[in-house]
Amino acid sequence: MGNEVRKNIVKNKSFQFAIKIVRLYQFFVTEKKEYVLSKQLLRSGTSVGAMIREAEHAETKRDFIHKMAIAQKEINESIYWLELLKETDYLDQGEFESLNTDAVEIIKLLTSILKSTKTNINN
Repeated sequence: MGNEVRKNIVKNKSFQFAIKIVRLYQFFVTEKKEYVLSKQLLRSGTSVGAMIREAEHAETKRDFIHKMAIAQKEINESIYWLELLKETDYLDQGEFESLNTDAVEIIKLLTSILKSTKTNINN
């Protein structure tokens, strides 16, 4: 799979992930009255796609790598908040698995893009 195809896939998946995170946040605030942990997840979960979008118009390859690396850190942080919400019984196993599967797919795509971009920049 080429880098351009992976970029479009990760762009689309991160946007869909952000939509799920926004909806989950709305549910937490209205139904569970949980504001602190869900706000952290909202911030990290929506910033993944924003950083990927920023990377699309990076000024240099190094700038692209930097922005994609931030996206990778944000999705990793999102996984942390999802795990914490599951372990504190705000998320059930099914909800967690669905979102975690999406997050793991995104982190794998970002890792792959970063590896291939770094290889291309060094060659």
